[in-house]
Amino acid sequence: MDAEKTGTATAYHTSNSSKGEFSDALHHDGASFQGPSRHTLQRKLKNRHVAMIRCVIGGVIGTGLFVGTADSLSYGGPIGLLLGYIVMSSIVYCVMISLGEMVAYLPIAGGHIKLAERFIDPAFSFAMGWNYWYDWAITSPAEISAAALLINYWNHTVNDSVWVVTCLAVVLAINMLGAGAYGEAEFIFASVKVFTITGVIILGIVIDLGGGPNHDRIGFRYWKNPGPFVQYSGIEGAEGRFLGWWAVLTQAAFSFIGTEIVAIAAGEAKNPRNTLPKAIRRVYIRILVFYIGGTLVIGLLVPSNNPLLKLNTGTAQSPFVIAIETAGIKSLPSIINACLLTSAWSASSSSLYTSSRAIYGLAASGNAPKIFLKTTRNGLPYVAVLFSAVFSLLAFMAVSSSAGSVFKRLSSMAAIAGLMTWFGISVTYLRFYKGLQVQGIDRKTLPYYTNLQPYAAWWGVVTTITICFFSGWSVFLKGKWNSAIFVTDYILLITWPIMYFGARFYYGTKPVTAENMDFKSDIADIVADSYEEPPAKNKMEAFWRWLVSMAALFGNFHH
Repeated sequence: MDAEKTGTATAYHTSNSSKGEFSDALHHDGASFQGPSRHTLQRKLKNRHVAMIRCVIGGVIGTGLFVGTADSLSYGGPIGLLLGYIVMSSIVYCVMISLGEMVAYLPIAGGHIKLAERFIDPAFSFAMGWNYWYDWAITSPAEISAAALLINYWNHTVNDSVWVVTCLAVVLAINMLGAGAYGEAEFIFASVKVFTITGVIILGIVIDLGGGPNHDRIGFRYWKNPGPFVQYSGIEGAEGRFLGWWAVLTQAAFSFIGTEIVAIAAGEAKNPRNTLPKAIRRVYIRILVFYIGGTLVIGLLVPSNNPLLKLNTGTAQSPFVIAIETAGIKSLPSIINACLLTSAWSASSSSLYTSSRAIYGLAASGNAPKIFLKTTRNGLPYVAVLFSAVFSLLAFMAVSSSAGSVFKRLSSMAAIAGLMTWFGISVTYLRFYKGLQVQGIDRKTLPYYTNLQPYAAWWGVVTTITICFFSGWSVFLKGKWNSAIFVTDYILLITWPIMYFGARFYYGTKPVTAENMDFKSDIADIVADSYEEPPAKNKMEAFWRWLVSMAALFGNFHH
């Protein structure tokens, strides 16, 4: 979106506060935190770095769509895949318009996590903050395992651990060299990602219409044979088709994780009351073009029974690579696979960057040990980086099983964390909505609003928690019990209430009543920072503005 980035700090209980008091931790991307450490973070990202990272890394399209859809297609079939992404798209859209209404009115540091403190309960904000760190800490090893899977396209004889070590070394080196090196690397990776995502979708349409070297006009052939749906685990009838479709949902959620980062960036966006509503309004275009369009193309080009779609095998490939290879285009499959590899590398690097800054923010706010505040003379939070990197070692599970199966498991864990974030955002909006009603504030006076509320927020609440609750349903099928899958799928449903009620008990907080919700603080400064953008002075400036808006539109790529 227009102003998005990954590294953030959020609003938590401060170390200097008395028990039960919460306050802001500064939002940052290489910004300085005033903590007990002698050195603090420093601003090392140049404008071009931040612009590209905001457009491309702050959001979502990446290995989830490039790689994860392989398993989803084999589980749900082309129609099951498409319907799964349509349903998830509706959830994301509802979450984003709920979030957009709040952040356009209150574009404050900490985004949705700070808003939860303001309109629900500081303890709820505490739980959301740790969930946010967990999500990105788990995403990094998921992306590393995806990178190992993509490298296997060229060489199946080398143990996955070699590729994991290689990828982890590169990712850690980029982050340990500081924000400047990170910015340069992400600028390059992000540029490649923009061209790749646009190119493969266009190429996919051309191939489907018979424009490949073999001139095979595929059309909707694979919707007829092997068919529009897959009978999940051999279960016959409507039940098998329904379960196949449901199996797509969690993977689809992983593909969308990160869309909410527009809220995290709200506190530092220029002219937020003007730019944020525009960014939110463009969400549906991204959804239609990339997710719905991308999954439609994948379902057209690759049959659901293709054995290369199975991620738990050692030969799994991206559906886009399979399609290009099948079309008989020489050399291009390797080029595209290399581009997808940079996407996974980029995503892992930015995930580690984000999780390390998140744990730094938690420490600066008194909600994590102060050791995470230690930085080098150049402002690198090396303890936070190394601690978050420890979780990337989970990618070494590929030694005993395939990289694809590890990616599948870790991405599922990250997806559940992301769904819990969306659940928290939707609940926060419902309280925000109630507060507006009780205090007599007309929503039509807000910078951004829609007529779909509060129904859209309720859709977000019900669907996200339902998908999380049934995320591990496959282990309950006869003969399919797996303790590891059960624990990883349901751990957050156990730890989230523990964090929330534990924080309420420890800090002595209480839910904020609708009458006492704060709709006035920070408003004066926000209004002062708002202005109407002047019209373009000439055609060149108008073209540049259009180009920037298109970069934001085609950006927002991460998972």
